[in-house]
Amino acid sequence: MYTKQLLTKSDYQNFLSEFDTFLFDCDGVLWKGTKLLPNVPETLNFLRSKGKNIAFVTNNSSKPREEYQKKFINLGFKVELNEIFSSSYSAALYLKNIVKFPKEKKVYILGEEGVEKELDRQGIKYIGGTDPVERKDIKIEDFENLNLDPSVGAVLCGLDLHINYLKYSKAFNYLQNKNTLFLVTNSDSTYPTSGGLFPGAGSCSAPLSCASGREPIFLGKPNLEMLQAIESEFKFDKSKTCFIGDRIDTDILFAKNSGIKSCLVLTGISKEDDILKNTLDIIPDYYIKTLGDLLNANEL
Repeated sequence: MYTKQLLTKSDYQNFLSEFDTFLFDCDGVLWKGTKLLPNVPETLNFLRSKGKNIAFVTNNSSKPREEYQKKFINLGFKVELNEIFSSSYSAALYLKNIVKFPKEKKVYILGEEGVEKELDRQGIKYIGGTDPVERKDIKIEDFENLNLDPSVGAVLCGLDLHINYLKYSKAFNYLQNKNTLFLVTNSDSTYPTSGGLFPGAGSCSAPLSCASGREPIFLGKPNLEMLQAIESEFKFDKSKTCFIGDRIDTDILFAKNSGIKSCLVLTGISKEDDILKNTLDIIPDYYIKTLGDLLNANEL
């Protein structure tokens, strides 16, 4: 496979003319932590001025999309809520549009407010989640009767900051019914914070896979199901779409799995050596140093 580094004005102009839609990862592409990366608002405004469709894709499931929208605004640029696709939003769209989840059924959530809000928006009933009743130690009497809800038709696991044995026990028992869907917002084993790495949504779901013997459907990057969910709400031509990310093993793999072109920026996790050495056997179609380099396509 061949990868091309964009260097000249002609390179950048040809690159932009190839695509109508750009999907962006956020952290490492637009910002790092709370710090905006150079020329990001100007670049996004430039792409919009060229009539390009734009959407933002993140594996974070714990935050409602409104919080992401506020972050964009606080960093100096406007983004519409329907341009933001989190893994919790992907899960809600997957349930509603892909599997046609029955209205009379409920989802049992292991996760935070972000998951609940997205299910609410799609009119999907749920239990668990942030309910205080779930945030407690299991008791001896619970082993006799977990008070399971017979209307539960899916277990959805995301990053859960209050995970406990009671939640695992309920989810495990719901999953004994082979007709109950087993969904996980994303497969990330770790969750990056300003204080370092912590266990991620994939780690939260791993005990359920082990106990139930079932493999979940993952609804974040790099899985194809996330793109299917995005496509169900955000219409675009895959042959004219490019995913721009900073990490080869999630962002670029996501593009490859989804059948769309990819561009790696070198402001995040993966570096030029990773491309040149091809250690992961996955390389982007294009790469640039920073997102702001796309301004080199400007005629001015």
